[in-house]
Amino acid sequence: MTHTADGAVRGLVKGEVDEFLGVPYAAPPVGALRWQPPQSVARWAGVRDATRFAPDCAQSAGIFGQASTSEDCLYLNVYTPSHQQAGAHSPVMVWIHGGQLTGGAGSFYDPTALVADGVTVVTINYRLGALGFLAHQALADAHGQSGDYGLMDQQAALRWVQRNIAGFGGNPHNVTVFGQSAGGVSALAQAASPQAKGLFQRVIAQSGTYSLAQPTLAAAEASGKTFADKVGCADQTAACLRNVPVSTLLANQTDGYYLPNINTEVLPRSLETAFATGHFNRVPVINGTNHDEWRLSVAAGELAGYPVTADNYQSMISSTLGISAAQAEAVATEYPLTAYPSPALALSAVGTDAKFACTALILDRSASRFVPTYAYEFNDQNAPENFLPSVGFPYGAAHGSELQYLLGLPHAAFPGALSAQQQHLAAVMKTYWTNFAKHGVPAASGTSSWPHFSGHTQKMRSLVPSVSHTESDFAHTHNCGFWTALQGG
Repeated sequence: MTHTADGAVRGLVKGEVDEFLGVPYAAPPVGALRWQPPQSVARWAGVRDATRFAPDCAQSAGIFGQASTSEDCLYLNVYTPSHQQAGAHSPVMVWIHGGQLTGGAGSFYDPTALVADGVTVVTINYRLGALGFLAHQALADAHGQSGDYGLMDQQAALRWVQRNIAGFGGNPHNVTVFGQSAGGVSALAQAASPQAKGLFQRVIAQSGTYSLAQPTLAAAEASGKTFADKVGCADQTAACLRNVPVSTLLANQTDGYYLPNINTEVLPRSLETAFATGHFNRVPVINGTNHDEWRLSVAAGELAGYPVTADNYQSMISSTLGISAAQAEAVATEYPLTAYPSPALALSAVGTDAKFACTALILDRSASRFVPTYAYEFNDQNAPENFLPSVGFPYGAAHGSELQYLLGLPHAAFPGALSAQQQHLAAVMKTYWTNFAKHGVPAASGTSSWPHFSGHTQKMRSLVPSVSHTESDFAHTHNCGFWTALQGG
């Protein structure tokens, strides 16, 4: 049993790990609290059972999460070493899950292997989709701001860690925020948020640079008005919006993913601007991507009946990147079909380079001017694909393929076994991550050092099963000069 500021909780012991599951960190955001900043938890009497996960936040079924209609979902899970010495306080790692900010949950990931390296891990839920990121003038606070409720939830969870984690054997003064995909965007957003200052000491962003330019509040609120019409709130009032059934909200969410919006409180400026100008919480950063990120998206499209062909290649480039037909033609010339085994792999290279690799490089260059920055590329071309079935091309090091090297994936649709060499890479990666959490430096015994990234040398860690090594040709490999020129940078 452990005491929190809100009451006592009783978890369970699994092997060498103590687990406390489904612990509330904020009041249920229901009724009048829908689209409000997270509120304090009501204290409880007696001992709260913390042996089962709480409901996932409302979402449709997807590859990174399961269907849910629950709004009462602001809970977290604590995993800590069972046999810590009395008074010992281990470094804390707070995991923010991915899922395009529309899906996923803390329960989707098992951090037991990281805990074995001597850290306490917290996984969290946060509001998703329209419930987490709808901006609308009718929902504006006293400062005229709306949106970003999911980011506020994450900050509430981080404040809960500050108040309570010592009781679980964790050190509130040594907290690392880490996340993948939308969780990586979120981790970077917390680094850029003045409201999160002092809540953590380090950041790890895995595949989180696909969105460095967030929509303005005005643009987000304009989209919010359109959404209100779609769900039957032509009067554009908060009262109407707060009475729309969850199922209706989910059915009318924007296709694809949601994004945080810029406002003057939670996120004053875009991630690209914040890191370029030094207006962020200056903590050490690990930032990285996977070599073949976009193959997962191309495969998902193929499985849904939208294959890439020679005939639709240019139009698929245009829709993937949101660019004009003339720009798409220029991209197709730079990435000719004749250079790839299939149109699917050609579009995968386009999406990987434009949306992930070269944006990661932008962030690396910016962050490294102000804080110790460690960059990586996950390069295991034979990583098992956990989330989608086989398609007509190899997945390579696709989006999300590094997750299984760091965390258990108990709900993955296609669990795969790692080879002996891949298990070695997994052990090295976990040591990198946990040593960064412990000391601020990613190091692993038996490997060469992981150098700081600098704009001059552009050295980063190539994570491969044989021997991870330093690479310095990332910009050339991913054609970043072309993308800079295309975007007029």
